[in-house]
Order: sequence, then structure tokens, then C-alpha cells
Amino acid sequence: MLQGVISILQTPYRDDYSIDCETLRREVDWVFECRANGVGLAMASEVSRFTDEERDGMVGEVVKAVAGRGPVVASVGAESIWQAVRHAKAAAAAGADMLMAIPPAINRPLPDELDAYFSAILDTTRLPLIVQDASGYLGNPIPVAAQAALFERYGDRVLFKPEAPPRGANLSALRDATGRRAAIFEGTGGSTLMDSYPRGIRGTMPGADVPWALVALWEALETGDTRRAAEIHAPVGAMVSLMHNLDAFLAVFKLLLREQGIFKNTLIRPPLATRLDPETIREVMRLYADLRRICQ
Repeated sequence: MLQGVISILQTPYRDDYSIDCETLRREVDWVFECRANGVGLAMASEVSRFTDEERDGMVGEVVKAVAGRGPVVASVGAESIWQAVRHAKAAAAAGADMLMAIPPAINRPLPDELDAYFSAILDTTRLPLIVQDASGYLGNPIPVAAQAALFERYGDRVLFKPEAPPRGANLSALRDATGRRAAIFEGTGGSTLMDSYPRGIRGTMPGADVPWALVALWEALETGDTRRAAEIHAPVGAMVSLMHNLDAFLAVFKLLLREQGIFKNTLIRPPLATRLDPETIREVMRLYADLRRICQ
């Protein structure tokens, strides 16, 4: 069962921007040492910046590195059904335990086209699929009714990661539309966990930058220690508030991964939409120090 903290891995690069598989294995080991429940390759892993060969290879590398310690989620979203089906088959062949997909982002599909897109992915393999509405920072929203219809047809093979604003209201609407039976995950770096947890989420899918903090936050919520949860949540939420687009998320994640000795550098495949300025870096590091102190 997918639950708890599922760390979305960041991709380490060598100086020539080729994928650094040795560092990737160190990252996987580290998130499990921090007691994450599983890992994923998704938008914050830069999957949209990989070649098809790299995308397939990354799933295989991660499955091998995880070695059964938890589930592996592979993002397969694309701009056409043909691409998404191709990615889904490749991820299943590489050993992924679960798929995840955003809708096409360039054009907004008609409702019946959107249903056909997700249905094609589900029909291609027997793996579960997390339907991801990442429209809070990327791509198009998915109507709650369309998500609920998929759940009614495919049952618990369909899970959800709603990130469209207003996040809390949309999460509750999806929960109610699926009769409180669907597994729903928070996906905003842990920044909405205090609001999302009482609404009935199954877990969270943050980056791999501070898994120790997200695990501590999740465990505090699970045990009803809302005071400790709120204390941890404050710097987490403040840090995420500094990340206004995908590249900002990546820049902060990789800065902290380097700070903790997991990554050798902070390279992101260009072209970039954002670079962190010195003031933002100072604020990230201040919040990181607060988080370290709180979680000691």
C-alpha cells in the first residue's frame, strides 16, 4: 500500500549534465535511511527534460537501488496518448510499482479526450495510477467530476495527487466525490499538510531535500501531536512559499541536497525559468537551520 512519505527524487548531474547514477544511488539510500516509505520519479525529478532512453533507464536504476525497500512511482505523463502509453509500458517493464501522470500541458484537452488519455494509461498495464493535477504550478486542471469518474470505473487502481488551488477545498471535493474511498496524497512539498491531513490524505509526496523533517511531521500528525507537527510545519511552509515555479523548487531542493552532502552540485538542466538570488538563498538556509534545530 502506498502511504506516508513518498520522496520524489531529484536528479543529480555530472558537470556535462549527464545523469550521475552513483549519486542517485546515494540519494535513494539516504531517503530510506531517513525512513521515507517510498520514492518517485516525477516532475521534480526533471523527467520532462530526459530523453526517452534516459527516462526508461532512470526507472530501472531507481528500482535496482531501492531493492524492495519501498514502492517506486514512475511519472508517465505526456502530450499525447501514444507517448504516455509508451512511457507506461517502459516503466512497467523496468519494474515500477505504480504510475503517475499529469494531463497534457500544452493544450487543454476536452473532457472526453482527458478521460480517454487516463483510461489508455490504465488499460496499458495492470499497475495503479496516481492521477496528478499539478496545475498549481504546471499544466492544466482536471475537473473533480472527471477524476471521480475514473475512480468509479477503475476502483482503487486510481489514486490522486490534487495540487490545484484552492488546494484544501479541491481535496475535500475530490474526497467527497469518491465517497471517501480514494487514496489521496498531498503534493506541495509538505506545505499544506496541516490543512490536508484532517481532510483524510493517505500520505505526502515532497522532494528529497529534507525527508527527515517530512517523516517527523507525518509521524507527529499520525500520533495526534499537533503541537509538534505545527512547529515542524512552520519552516517547511515558509520554505515552500519561496518556490514560485518548478525550477525554484528544483533549485532549493538541490541546494539543500548539496548542503547535506548528498549531491555534489546544484545543476538543473537548462533552459531555466528561475535562479535563486543571494537573499533567497540566505532565507532558505535560515529556515533549514530552524528545521534542523526543531527536528533534533
